[in-house]
Amino acid sequence: MRERLNRLALAVVAALVALVFAGLVTSVVLLITGHGPWKTLTTMVDYGTQANQIAATINQATTYYLSAIAVAIGFRMNLFNIGVDGQYQLAAILAAAFGGEVALPNGLHQLAIVVVAMLVGSFWAGLVGVLKVTRGVSEVISSIMLNFVATGVIAYLLNAKRLGVLNGNDLTTKPIDGSGQVRGLPLIPGADTKVFGLVFLAVVVGVGFQLLVTRTRFGFDLRATGRSASAAQASGVNVKRMVVIAMLLSGAVAGLVNMPVLLGDAHNYSLSTPSGIGFTGIAIALLGRNNPLGIVFAALLWSFLDTSSNILQISNIPTSVVSITEGVVVLSAVVAYELVRRYALRRQQNRVGRQLGAIPAGTEAAA
Repeated sequence: MRERLNRLALAVVAALVALVFAGLVTSVVLLITGHGPWKTLTTMVDYGTQANQIAATINQATTYYLSAIAVAIGFRMNLFNIGVDGQYQLAAILAAAFGGEVALPNGLHQLAIVVVAMLVGSFWAGLVGVLKVTRGVSEVISSIMLNFVATGVIAYLLNAKRLGVLNGNDLTTKPIDGSGQVRGLPLIPGADTKVFGLVFLAVVVGVGFQLLVTRTRFGFDLRATGRSASAAQASGVNVKRMVVIAMLLSGAVAGLVNMPVLLGDAHNYSLSTPSGIGFTGIAIALLGRNNPLGIVFAALLWSFLDTSSNILQISNIPTSVVSITEGVVVLSAVVAYELVRRYALRRQQNRVGRQLGAIPAGTEAAA
């Protein structure tokens, strides 16, 4: 228990050091461009702590969180699923088209849409796993190329002759009926400001991921394979099977990324559907160290920065400082975590050395 608390404390210190360093770099950039760091920070905080902006932060963090969990599943297996963007986009359009076409009772309708999204995302990511274990294709190459394929498939499907319908000047899928929508939850009782009703879906996914990784045989095999595929293979783990299953799970979670927006706000898929969330998820997963709880804070921080950046343009402050901050946070966090890992390993080696040194000579032979 003591050792676990020490590792947790080191991780927290590493994260704080990364944030402080990112703040210093951002402050230097602001000073060079003629803007006060303290004024910029207070402007962002004042704007970002308004009720409607807090709701916007939570809503955006929900999608970021799901994307990061999808990436983290692959990372735990030492797989780099860079195709989350294509997986959730393809899942979103097909789930939206399905939800707009079918008529099901309330509850069953939402569940069916979510299941379709998970199946589509799982299938698209599963292709990456199959290519890796059968043909030896790197998951980085195949997943990023499948992003482009998914974009082409979406462009083909979102056509008036296929799944698209003309909605004003925009081309969308058929709107989802009320039975397939999920109502928002009031952030403050009696107020109009609401967060996505599917925010609880992100909670379920995070808890499920943690239990799967830490409390099941599959999770142990997943972590063991990620640390050393050859050692896992020697202990009886079917590494190829684990690769495919990990990609299927990662894709299933990726399929959920756009569900809070689709069912809670947009109710259809259009060209304005948010893109790029998959790549943001990679940064957030790294920042949160692939831990469901760490990813919560990383997603909220990232979402707060993105949401609060809206006020910077109005205040004639370059919004690029937010991108700089986000980039430096991730880079410095990766470096800080690696230094902490090496420090913890050295401490463990020293402790084991002291314990071995304390054993009286000849004890091992007598044993």
